[in-house]
Amino acid sequence: MKMIRNIGLWSLLAIFVAACGEAKEKKEEASEKEEKEMVESYDSSEQEDKPTIVGIAVDNGDFSTLVTALQSADLVDALSAEGEFTVFAPNNAAFDKLPEGTVADLLKPENKETLSGILTYHVVPGLYTAADVVQALE
Repeated sequence: MKMIRNIGLWSLLAIFVAACGEAKEKKEEASEKEEKEMVESYDSSEQEDKPTIVGIAVDNGDFSTLVTALQSADLVDALSAEGEFTVFAPNNAAFDKLPEGTVADLLKPENKETLSGILTYHVVPGLYTAADVVQALE
């Protein structure tokens, strides 16, 4: 009788330990999934040799609103593609100067086309330096 009770207790303990292990694995998997979803298309290990516009923005906290906007407009892949682009990239301070609620409204799924149009207006094909832009304005 005592032996059956001990086997029962050990079995119960084994089941408990196994269940805790599963919960930990599921929590780790969920955490990894969240990290992957943060920036769906940017993987700095793949882009070490050639930084992309998105990669540069992701690595600089001053452009977090821009990164969120690029994701909402589905432009991450386009701006991570081969080729040279010049982006007149608004930083967080620029977004903060917009009227209250503007950014939140633009990030809504129903405004995706409008947001995409605004963001692509800030992108030109080719590589332009600040000197090139100043010269063009003169």
